[in-house]
Amino acid sequence: MAGPARLCVTNQKGGVGKTTVAVNLAGALNELGHDVLFVDLDPQGNATEGLGLLEAYDAEPPSLLDALIDPTGVSPEDIVYSHAEMDVVVSNIDMNAAASALAQESGPETRLATLLDGIDGDYDYVVVDCPPHLGVLTDNALYATENIVIPALTEPTSKRSLELLFDYVGSLEMEHDLEIEPIALVANRIETTGEDEAMLAWFEEALPDVPIFRVRKRVALQRAFTAGTSVFEADEEIDMAEVFIDVAEQVEESMTDTEVLA
Repeated sequence: MAGPARLCVTNQKGGVGKTTVAVNLAGALNELGHDVLFVDLDPQGNATEGLGLLEAYDAEPPSLLDALIDPTGVSPEDIVYSHAEMDVVVSNIDMNAAASALAQESGPETRLATLLDGIDGDYDYVVVDCPPHLGVLTDNALYATENIVIPALTEPTSKRSLELLFDYVGSLEMEHDLEIEPIALVANRIETTGEDEAMLAWFEEALPDVPIFRVRKRVALQRAFTAGTSVFEADEEIDMAEVFIDVAEQVEESMTDTEVLA
């Protein structure tokens, strides 16, 4: 039986709502009946906090960094926490030293893949939230998942950030003989302006084979994050929930060859 389908949510440009997209995509996959493992690979621990697990961020070792350095030497119970919607590999303050620590190891970009091979057998999907910059941690996410969901703002700076991302992905593919597939682009925090519409048109032209989903700016998304849940566990109805269901269904459709079990 094939393993779970893996994907990462990445954009090296900060402030694009990457973690919001990652958490709500994972929540949507859970809503569709899938067992989800969420991996917070961001040293800032925003997803760990946004899933109500902030205390784990300051927990004593062993931590996620220890598991990346020695993927077979750390028990899953030390880094995987339960949440109402998904299990979570939490980030930790130690992850701020990840770049320098992993640089001293052989095959530093392969450590997450090895770690997931040992812990993801009980899940249908693995969703990895990347840090907001390129480097060894993002390399780990791309290498381990080979599928990406890209959050982006509808503003001109997104053009350059997407160009840099795809150049970077192309280099990693060549170096490791991979095929990293863009599954979806989530245009985030859309407002009704001419600039937003122009950027949406640019996304469609630049990425003609990548489905584009529109998430409009909603305070309720932040309220769900503050409550430690996705929008699907929130105490209020949020109209953007349906968009995240659409993204999750696109993920299902794109990754059926991984034999995900509903």
